[in-house]
Formats: sequence, C-alpha cells, structure tokens
Amino acid sequence: MRAEKTSIANEIKTRLTGVPFVILTDFTGLSVQGFTELRGRLSKANARALVVKNSMMRRTLKDLNMPDLNGALQGPTAVVYGEKDVAAAAGILKTFIKEFKKPKLKGGILDKAVLSATDIETIADLPPREVLQAQLLGLFNSPAATLVRLLNAPASQFAQVIKAKAEKAA
Repeated sequence: MRAEKTSIANEIKTRLTGVPFVILTDFTGLSVQGFTELRGRLSKANARALVVKNSMMRRTLKDLNMPDLNGALQGPTAVVYGEKDVAAAAGILKTFIKEFKKPKLKGGILDKAVLSATDIETIADLPPREVLQAQLLGLFNSPAATLVRLLNAPASQFAQVIKAKAEKAA
C-alpha cells in the first residue's frame, strides 16, 4: 500500500477507535455547502461526519474487529461517528434527511452490532440519553417511594388516632 493510502487508513482508524457507533450514509447529490451544514448540526451532538473510500472503510472495520458492512459499503460513503449519544446523532441525521432529502442511510454499527437503516431511524425516535436515564431512575425510585409510604402509613394513622382522642378529651 502506498504511503498516502496508509496514512489515510491510519487516520480513519484513529478517528474510529473506541467509538460506540458508526452510521454509514450515501451522500450522493449533497453539495459541499449541504455537507458542511450537516457537519455543523452533528457537532452539536458531539458527532462528526467523514467522507471515506469504501475500501479504506472495509480495512478499518477489519482492523478494529468491527462487524463486516460490505453490503452497505457501495457507492459514495460518508461515516457519521461519535463518542456519546447515538440517538442524538441519528435524530439530527433523520431531521436533515427530511429537510434536504439527502443523504440516504445505509446502515451502521452500535456497540459491535450491525444496524439497518430502519434500525437507525428507530433509534432516531428515542428521547435523548439524559431523558432515558431520568425515566430509568424514576422506575427505580418508584418502588422505594411506595415502600416508604407504606411504612409511614401505620405511624400516620396512629398519630391521627391519638390526635382525635386528644381532641375528644378536650
């Protein structure tokens, strides 16, 4: 492999090392200005977009022990990746696609599991990570709150009986 190609492959590998998600898109017909707009929106979700050659992407996926996406690696490919919330990045992509009718989702990887374009659209409809965490915390707290109310009920009832007895005596 030529030195330039090795350098490019190493750059892609460096960027994708340790990322929890990779989303592949076909950016055919998307102008440079449109791609710049997409990158700007993705940066708000701590995600990035990178145009890659399919052969370089195949090699990078193999080097990083990620699943094979050969079916998705056809035609012009842009990779969206990030280190945090896949739902936020997928949501931005979905909104962008609705607005501009481009790019087209090809597939992706989430924690070494292969995703279809439909899977990515489903993930895009999820609430942000913080909201999901709050909902989960609420589920954990609900039984504890119920238990506290149940434990306090006899003491509360006892206090009400004593109060009623005191009022009756007075």
